[in-house]
Amino acid sequence: MSEDYKGRIGNLIRDARKHRGLTQQQLADRLSTSQSAINRIEKGHQNLSLEMLARIGSALDSEIVALGAGPTHLRVTGPTTLSGTIEVKTSKNAGVALLCASLLNRGRTTLRKVARIEEVNRLLEVLDSLGVQTRWLNDDNDLEIVPPAELRLDAIDEEAARRTRSVIMFLGPLLHRSERFELPYAGGCNLGTRTVEPHMSALRPFGLEVKATEGSYHAQVDQKIVPGRPIVLTERGDTVTENALMAAALHPGTTVIRNASSNYMVQDLCFFLQRLGVEVEGIGTTTLTVTGRSTIDVDVDYAPSEDPIEAMSLLAAAIVTGSSITIERVPIEFLEIELALLEEMGFHYTRSEEYVARNGHTRLVDLTTHPSVLHAPLDKIHPMPFPGLNIDNLPFFAVIAAVAQGQTLLHDWVYENRAIYLTDLTKLGGQVKLLDPHRVMIEGPSSFTGTEMMCPPALRPAVVLLLAMLAAKGTSVLRSTYVIHRGYEDLAERLNQLGAQIETFRDI
Repeated sequence: MSEDYKGRIGNLIRDARKHRGLTQQQLADRLSTSQSAINRIEKGHQNLSLEMLARIGSALDSEIVALGAGPTHLRVTGPTTLSGTIEVKTSKNAGVALLCASLLNRGRTTLRKVARIEEVNRLLEVLDSLGVQTRWLNDDNDLEIVPPAELRLDAIDEEAARRTRSVIMFLGPLLHRSERFELPYAGGCNLGTRTVEPHMSALRPFGLEVKATEGSYHAQVDQKIVPGRPIVLTERGDTVTENALMAAALHPGTTVIRNASSNYMVQDLCFFLQRLGVEVEGIGTTTLTVTGRSTIDVDVDYAPSEDPIEAMSLLAAAIVTGSSITIERVPIEFLEIELALLEEMGFHYTRSEEYVARNGHTRLVDLTTHPSVLHAPLDKIHPMPFPGLNIDNLPFFAVIAAVAQGQTLLHDWVYENRAIYLTDLTKLGGQVKLLDPHRVMIEGPSSFTGTEMMCPPALRPAVVLLLAMLAAKGTSVLRSTYVIHRGYEDLAERLNQLGAQIETFRDI
């Protein structure tokens, strides 16, 4: 092992240890070695066997020292009947928004039970490169964020930034911190120009101008410009609304945002801003009135609510496998339309009385599913902005419709081409016909049969295929599943706790 490699590996191990919030002594205890040995390893003064690297990787729960390892795949043995109880984890999209919003605060931000997913890991790498100190506090995934006096915007980790879709949400909080800055983003110029425009129309009233070139947003701020009239969003997007909210939070006047999204992650961001001392009125409606502060410097402790999309994933898993499971901490106000539609299709379930999430606002219930014979709905299934059926929940109705009697039309009017990935269900024996880039016709009931296939590049359709594999006869393999880890924490392991047989493996 050359000195150069040993030093680089030592740095990787040190960073992974700090990311887990462990001291050298605590890591030494996990490995049954001494603190001085860990110190030598991290300084690059120690030869390491592959076995020792694997043990360190396991102790740190980190892929970072699985050197040269290829992509992970999932092998599913079906058909499965699930049973038991599972708790919904906190919202991925809220966690991502709150990480971006932590840049508004010059004090210490503590976020409770943060979704430990790849998207969050990439954002933490970006924050760390800006000089922000982040550390996991415990096994409950509580996360502490402490900003520096001045952000190092010129030192941003480009590779990590290009691997997250959320970096555009740095525009709102950063426009008050610097008159000029650059943000790297994934994808080429055309996509950048198209996706940045709704954000631009939301942020121009705060003096921000952005040019999207090949791979970078070049931002320039005229701090004399402040909103003079209500900001009308050209699309009722979640991230666009969040960007406008974060920009308004550090503007000491009052900002009115119309056509705002009132979706679950936007509401969590609003509740968080209120904890920072920002006045936000109209939460849950499409008109938000924000009275910001010129500086925010408070120690804040906040617990984001549970994830309605994960709750829907677990519901779909129970439905397609004909299983009875109890799903705890379901954010019912963001699933009421989905459940009403499922009831119309013949789905039976029982639910507890409502109780309040840790954020003090969101309504939760526990749901118990019952094996049900489903039929196709009378009308097409299509998403709408909240309080309609959530766009991210639409794909789950493809696999549900595939086990229901009759024809179901799914209309995904929001995304170009995402519906195409749902036709992959045909490889497992489903009958899914693509009518155009936005619509599929599904004929049921299907009996799924195991097969081997590549994971599609879209998160929800990838999970839909995994759920179909649970119900399929025989063995299925889903290859290159990084996209699932981007949006779900330990999904395979958690389904296994309910009785699924899913094995994670790599090609040697």
